[in-house]
Amino acid sequence: MSLISPWRADFPALAIFEAQSQTYLDSAATAQKPQALIDALTGYYTCGTANVHRAQHQPAERATRAFEDARIKVARWLNASCPTEIVFTRGATEALNLLAYGLEHLIEADDEIVISTLEHHANLLPWQQLAKRRNAKLLVLPLDDRGAIDVEAAARLIGPRTRLLAVSQLSNVLGVWQPLAELLPLAKAQGALTVVDGAQGVVHGRHDMQALACDFYVLSSHKLYGPEGVGALYGRGESLLELRHWQFGGEMVRVADFQTADFHAAPLGFEAGTPPIGGVIGLGATLDYLSKLDAAAVTGHEQALHMKLLAGLAVRDGVRLLGDPQVALASFTVDGVHHGDLAHLLTEQGIAVRSGTHCAQPLMKTLGVDGAIRVSLGLYNDGVDLERFFTALDRSLDMLR
Repeated sequence: MSLISPWRADFPALAIFEAQSQTYLDSAATAQKPQALIDALTGYYTCGTANVHRAQHQPAERATRAFEDARIKVARWLNASCPTEIVFTRGATEALNLLAYGLEHLIEADDEIVISTLEHHANLLPWQQLAKRRNAKLLVLPLDDRGAIDVEAAARLIGPRTRLLAVSQLSNVLGVWQPLAELLPLAKAQGALTVVDGAQGVVHGRHDMQALACDFYVLSSHKLYGPEGVGALYGRGESLLELRHWQFGGEMVRVADFQTADFHAAPLGFEAGTPPIGGVIGLGATLDYLSKLDAAAVTGHEQALHMKLLAGLAVRDGVRLLGDPQVALASFTVDGVHHGDLAHLLTEQGIAVRSGTHCAQPLMKTLGVDGAIRVSLGLYNDGVDLERFFTALDRSLDMLR
């Protein structure tokens, strides 16, 4: 049975891909954009741009109002306590670097920063480098057989010297939801700050920051069907007060002299320079679009697609899944076949998937592979996309074996 996406027509690129005989199955890397976003960007740039928070003229007032409205929309999407808990960044990577520099003063020699084996480089390298700068220890939590962080091991490793726990909500390689409800309290019991990389998780379902009770949560717009070059950092009010400023320039400063300066608190104090105004407004429009969808229908469609993907991979000889994927994606290897060769043949047949280490080289080394094919799904994908993928996969494997 072909699974039909009722939202496919909302994404104009899909019609163009169809005309080009292309099938897009790489949404975990970046998602296609809805017409609502395109209309918002066109409207903003057509009606005239202006900088935000700087001038009293009408174009600036209009831009500032739209920019701050988007902050309200992100706060509402995450159920933050108030919009001032949302800091706009240029992506999840910048948000994590902001935290690594902004919290550096809290880390002393021999303190512990805890991450996990499955982290994307963006949630590994900033903490790795912070540990080096402060002569701290970087501890790595192991995984269980399913690809989830081992909670029992975490209970042993997280201790009185732990100052910060930084873990992903949903693995970009394994597609496994991580046990945050068990992990975060372990860190909080030691007085440690908690950081959640929500770059993948935020795309699937609504996540309540007040219920999750982490100190910080980061996301990227481009994976959430929004524009590139935009992200957001959520920080609980009291946790944001721990941050020190890390970038300096226009509008983040309250009072400046040649020798001294005083800076705004969050969020403006962490948004130095001209922000990606159009992108932020576009993110707001994307959240408006997503908010109008039937969330249960979206989840059901994604689950049905995912089950079809896993079932199709399971019946093909030599295909081995990485972990036990739960949502939206599957990474796999094929016995005797190099992932790069397979990706090349799939590409020649118009199938867009990801091949390589997926910005998680330490995880791949732990799993004993040098890379994998990843198929990842968006709400616009349908059963026909998967049928085309499996047809191309079979042809490719026949050639490579």
